[in-house]
Amino acid sequence: MCIGIPMRVVTGNDFVAQCERHGAIASISMMLVGVQPPGTHVLTHLGSAIRVLDDEEARAIDDALAGLAEAVEGRDFDSLFADLLDREPELPAHLRGE
Repeated sequence: MCIGIPMRVVTGNDFVAQCERHGAIASISMMLVGVQPPGTHVLTHLGSAIRVLDDEEARAIDDALAGLAEAVEGRDFDSLFADLLDREPELPAHLRGE
Protein backbone atom coordinates (compact mmCIF):
# COMPACT_ATOMS: atom_id res chain seq x y z
CA MET A 1 0.00 0.00 0.00
CA CYS A 2 1.25 3.47 -0.85
CA ILE A 3 0.44 6.50 1.27
CA GLY A 4 0.83 10.07 0.07
CA ILE A 5 1.54 12.69 2.71
CA PRO A 6 0.34 16.28 2.28
CA MET A 7 2.99 18.91 2.94
CA ARG A 8 3.18 22.71 2.59
CA VAL A 9 5.91 24.36 0.51
CA VAL A 10 8.04 26.72 2.60
CA THR A 11 10.73 27.66 0.08
CA GLY A 12 12.36 26.11 -2.95
CA ASN A 13 13.84 26.31 -6.40
CA ASP A 14 13.24 24.64 -9.78
CA PHE A 15 14.10 21.18 -8.48
CA VAL A 16 13.73 20.93 -4.68
CA ALA A 17 11.52 22.58 -2.08
CA GLN A 18 11.68 22.66 1.67
CA CYS A 19 8.24 21.43 2.75
CA GLU A 20 6.64 21.35 6.19
CA ARG A 21 4.19 19.03 7.92
CA HIS A 22 3.38 19.34 11.60
CA GLY A 23 6.57 21.30 12.24
CA ALA A 24 8.93 18.88 10.48
CA ILE A 25 10.80 20.14 7.40
CA ALA A 26 11.86 17.85 4.55
CA SER A 27 13.55 18.37 1.18
CA ILE A 28 11.08 17.32 -1.51
CA SER A 29 11.77 16.90 -5.23
CA MET A 30 9.51 19.14 -7.31
CA MET A 31 10.44 17.56 -10.65
CA LEU A 32 6.95 16.09 -11.23
CA VAL A 33 4.89 19.17 -10.32
CA GLY A 34 7.25 22.06 -11.14
CA VAL A 35 8.03 25.11 -9.04
CA GLN A 36 5.33 25.94 -6.50
CA PRO A 37 5.02 29.14 -4.46
CA PRO A 38 5.36 29.09 -0.67
CA GLY A 39 2.14 28.05 1.03
CA THR A 40 1.13 25.58 -1.70
CA HIS A 41 0.12 22.12 -0.50
CA VAL A 42 1.59 19.15 -2.35
CA LEU A 43 0.99 15.43 -2.01
CA THR A 44 4.33 13.74 -1.40
CA HIS A 45 5.47 10.16 -1.73
CA LEU A 46 9.00 8.85 -1.18
CA GLY A 47 10.55 12.32 -1.20
CA SER A 48 8.79 13.62 -4.33
CA ALA A 49 5.82 15.91 -4.79
CA ILE A 50 3.42 13.97 -7.00
CA ARG A 51 0.45 16.35 -7.14
CA VAL A 52 -0.57 19.87 -6.13
CA LEU A 53 -3.45 19.94 -3.60
CA ASP A 54 -5.94 22.63 -2.69
CA ASP A 55 -6.35 23.51 0.99
CA GLU A 56 -9.54 21.45 1.39
CA GLU A 57 -8.07 18.29 -0.12
CA ALA A 58 -4.87 18.64 1.95
CA ARG A 59 -6.98 18.94 5.12
CA ALA A 60 -9.13 15.93 4.18
CA ILE A 61 -6.04 13.76 3.63
CA ASP A 62 -4.49 15.00 6.88
CA ASP A 63 -7.73 14.19 8.72
CA ALA A 64 -7.83 10.70 7.19
CA LEU A 65 -4.23 10.02 8.26
CA ALA A 66 -5.01 11.30 11.77
CA GLY A 67 -8.12 9.10 11.82
CA LEU A 68 -6.08 6.03 10.98
CA ALA A 69 -3.66 6.84 13.80
CA GLU A 70 -6.58 7.29 16.23
CA ALA A 71 -8.14 3.99 15.13
CA VAL A 72 -4.85 2.13 15.65
CA GLU A 73 -4.67 3.60 19.17
CA GLY A 74 -8.27 2.56 19.86
CA ARG A 75 -9.56 6.12 20.17
CA ASP A 76 -12.65 7.72 18.59
CA PHE A 77 -12.01 8.82 15.02
CA ASP A 78 -15.48 9.58 13.61
CA SER A 79 -14.99 13.35 13.66
CA LEU A 80 -11.99 13.01 11.35
CA PHE A 81 -14.14 11.29 8.71
CA ALA A 82 -17.12 13.66 8.97
CA ASP A 83 -17.40 13.90 5.18
CA LEU A 84 -18.13 10.15 5.01
CA LEU A 85 -20.54 9.71 7.93
CA ASP A 86 -23.73 11.07 6.37
CA ARG A 87 -23.58 9.44 2.96
CA GLU A 88 -23.66 6.02 1.38
CA PRO A 89 -20.47 4.70 -0.18
CA GLU A 90 -20.35 5.12 -3.96
CA LEU A 91 -18.64 2.95 -6.51
CA PRO A 92 -16.37 4.70 -9.01
CA ALA A 93 -18.06 5.29 -12.37
CA HIS A 94 -16.06 2.55 -14.10
CA LEU A 95 -17.39 -0.06 -11.63
CA ARG A 96 -21.06 0.91 -11.86
CA GLY A 97 -23.30 -1.17 -14.10
CA GLU A 98 -24.79 1.87 -15.80
